[in-house]
Amino acid sequence: MSISLRDQLLGLGFKAPAPAPKPEHKPKPATTDKGRAHAGKQGKSSGQKSPLRKDERPRVHTSEELDLARAYALRQQQEKAEAQRAERERQAEAQRRKEARQKLHALLQGNTLNVPSAELPRHFEYGGKIRRVYVTEDQFRALNAGELAVVQAGGRYCVVTPAIAEQAEALLAGSMALRVDPNAQEGGDEYADPRFKVPDDLVW
Repeated sequence: MSISLRDQLLGLGFKAPAPAPKPEHKPKPATTDKGRAHAGKQGKSSGQKSPLRKDERPRVHTSEELDLARAYALRQQQEKAEAQRAERERQAEAQRRKEARQKLHALLQGNTLNVPSAELPRHFEYGGKIRRVYVTEDQFRALNAGELAVVQAGGRYCVVTPAIAEQAEALLAGSMALRVDPNAQEGGDEYADPRFKVPDDLVW
């Protein structure tokens, strides 16, 4: 029986070479339901958007709706501007009348001819109501002749000259309460005749 070369070499002291190690194959981790869910969340967080449902899709406005919205916004803006303008005009008018009343008060200082002891009432219509101012007999005749006039200021009726009454009217329209036109036809002022004196205790 012949001895193989391998056996001869082993007998002489040679050792057989160690077998080469085989590469190890690591098993892939099994993907569980939890892992798949985690992977899905990562996919969403990385920029992937879930599709909108039918009832979640953004509504597209028509051009007609946009035009109506713009027209409504423009109208609101115009109404606001008009309200602000009206308020500015109201405040300016109130300030103007306040200054006019102050000037009228200054004008009447030292120019009123009222006599504290006068007892003859001179009635006249002013502001839709019957008013009266107490004057002397000479002042009564002068008022009827247009030589004197009456100005209303601060709730008082002041007897003044026609020149002062005209200045008062220029400062504050409507402040002239009485001025008889001497060229007017007789009977134009029914309160000019003292025979038609209105009783003081008469309530109007």
